[in-house]
Amino acid sequence: MTEYGRGPGSEPWHPTDPLYGDQGWEGQQQYHQQPHQATPYAQGDQAYQDPYAQQGYGADPYAQQQAAYPQQYQQQGYVDPQQAQPQAYGQAGWDQGSPGHEAYQEQGYDTPGHPGHVYDGNWETGQAAMAYNAPPADPYGGQQPDLYGTPEAYPPPQPPGRRQQPPQPEPAHPEPEPEPEPEESHPFFGGDDDDPYEDDEPAPRRGRGGDDRDRERRGKERKRKGKNGMACLVVAAVLVGGVGGVGYFGYQFWQGQFGEAPDYVGSGSGEVQVEIPKGAFGNEIGNILKQAGVVKSVDAFVAAQNKNEKGNSIQAGAYTLKKEMSAESAVALMLDPASQANLIIPEGKRNAWVYEQIDTRLGLDPGSTKEIAVSKADSLGLPDWAKNHKNVKDPLEGFLFPASYPVAKGSKPEDALKKMVSRANQEYTKLDLEGKAKAHGLENAWELVTVASLVQAEGKTHDDFRKMAEVIYNRLQPDNTETNRKLQFDSALNYLKGQSEIKISENEANTNQDPYNTYTQVGLPPGPISNPGVEALAAMLDPTKDGWMYFVATDGMSKTEFAKTYAEFEKLKDKFNANTN
Repeated sequence: MTEYGRGPGSEPWHPTDPLYGDQGWEGQQQYHQQPHQATPYAQGDQAYQDPYAQQGYGADPYAQQQAAYPQQYQQQGYVDPQQAQPQAYGQAGWDQGSPGHEAYQEQGYDTPGHPGHVYDGNWETGQAAMAYNAPPADPYGGQQPDLYGTPEAYPPPQPPGRRQQPPQPEPAHPEPEPEPEPEESHPFFGGDDDDPYEDDEPAPRRGRGGDDRDRERRGKERKRKGKNGMACLVVAAVLVGGVGGVGYFGYQFWQGQFGEAPDYVGSGSGEVQVEIPKGAFGNEIGNILKQAGVVKSVDAFVAAQNKNEKGNSIQAGAYTLKKEMSAESAVALMLDPASQANLIIPEGKRNAWVYEQIDTRLGLDPGSTKEIAVSKADSLGLPDWAKNHKNVKDPLEGFLFPASYPVAKGSKPEDALKKMVSRANQEYTKLDLEGKAKAHGLENAWELVTVASLVQAEGKTHDDFRKMAEVIYNRLQPDNTETNRKLQFDSALNYLKGQSEIKISENEANTNQDPYNTYTQVGLPPGPISNPGVEALAAMLDPTKDGWMYFVATDGMSKTEFAKTYAEFEKLKDKFNANTN
């Protein structure tokens, strides 16, 4: 056994042996942390102070040889570690800030047999302290070369960051290294229209499963390139569409700025009615006229409207125009009131008059609109409080609100009626008729509309309306002894008879028992007798409080005078008779 071996035999230390060479940074640090501990390699009472541990070579591999070869150790100058001086060696550590650093620099450390040898402390050149000129004896007698006599046997220690791992044994069957992914190139940009794998040679086999992996790899590449190709086609389509859109809008802009819009020539021929909704702008009006065949293009109409000083004053409603008119002629005709085909309902008109107007405008048989109004009243938009009243002659009376409505040929009567009822609902809702009925001694909103219709039928001016409303409320009072709660209005009897006579025979007025005859019936008639306007509605809610009980149209037409007593009323009657005879 050699003194460099660890046991009997001729096998040298292998680099993979855990006791060989540098044990790592931890092996060096254990002596730095415990500088005065003796090496763990001892035989009996003799402990061997390892000189190599101070340089980070790990445990001393020669400690076990001392007992077997005492003479050899003595010849080489090794001393009993009990007699060694531990001050310089034990206190000298790698940390130069330690207490033993100074002794380490001046005296070196004591290698057995070679005291005072100075160690330069350099990682690259520093070697373990060995006895010079005294090589260890060869137990094999020179028959075998000393495997540890070369400088490579004990490589110098390296810092942790520069150490190299000992070589690892080669595996019996090395795995083939994976081939790098080929750089992707797409045929769309490379100009290759054919299958990129058509002329490929099969990849060499690399062991079991090589062909399968190649086929899988090529399949993935085909899928990836196929998806990329589709994405490129989509991008190209979007670009082409964007260019086309820009070109189209550019052409439209150029046409609008520099080109003339298509237009007819002349004033047109024939007749056609169109309906313009409320709030329509020039382009919307132009679209309606183009669809009806009046103008040739929307742009031509808008241009003509902007050119005319009053072009923006075209109102909503129905118009009677001609087909294939020039845009300029169409604008001029729409500004002429004669072309308007709107149905205007004046305040106080009865429903019978409205029905006749609708029949005439739509070219229907007389009575067609009235029949629809009576049979479909509940589906035309009446509020719930206006339904199911007894003895009502016309369920829509009072709900064809006075205003202007488009009634053009080709439309239906119910369309016009719905618009009129809807407008009435809006006005009555704003006035809160349901909430104000009790304040005037009435049962519901229906009675308030009835009062307003009587005011509208009997009054002539705004002042008349307020006084007329007071007369009605005063005659409805339970303590009325002047007329005994009878209204005695000629307008109600005229409504019943479908007439508008000023003079009513006293015999007929006093004998007719119809619910609408206020000469014989107490209180209000079953329902409204006309369509009240805004002024009549306001007066109904704000009557005078002067005590008026009577009134007479003294001139028989437009002048109405009021009286508080029956005697005053008799004087007004005489005045009326004198003016009408």
